[in-house]
Amino acid sequence: MNKILKLFLAILICEFIGILGSVFTIPAIATWYLALNKPQFSPPNYIFGPVWTTLYALMGISIYLLLEKKLKKEKDKIIALFSLQLFLNFLWSVIFFSFHLPLLAFLEILFLWANILFLIIIFWKYSKPASVLLIPYLLWVSFATILNASIVILNK
Repeated sequence: MNKILKLFLAILICEFIGILGSVFTIPAIATWYLALNKPQFSPPNYIFGPVWTTLYALMGISIYLLLEKKLKKEKDKIIALFSLQLFLNFLWSVIFFSFHLPLLAFLEILFLWANILFLIIIFWKYSKPASVLLIPYLLWVSFATILNASIVILNK
């Protein structure tokens, strides 16, 4: 398979997870989420779409760079770990926005954060650029974790 097509597919798969998560997110934004008490540092809603679109693209480029390496036995483990973080990312949207369970979503995002950090560490061993591309994702999920915790506290 051509490298450009592989790169496109890697990005597309990641973006698809984002689109799938938005199916659960968008309906709750104008209703349930709007009614929540949020901290002053909560960004306007229009920021989230472009940020997540960018982050999913960076994830896709990152996994593409890693999969282009000549890895043998590690490749399956890396794909599984990367897939797990995509699933946890998606699951957070469902728990928070569809089930309206900010506390459970907070606990879940801690697992997501740890998984991203672990991915960055693992990717560093094989491809430093692939690892570095995940740092904005970790930073944004760190911010999202603080935002999620604040929403739990402000909406007891």
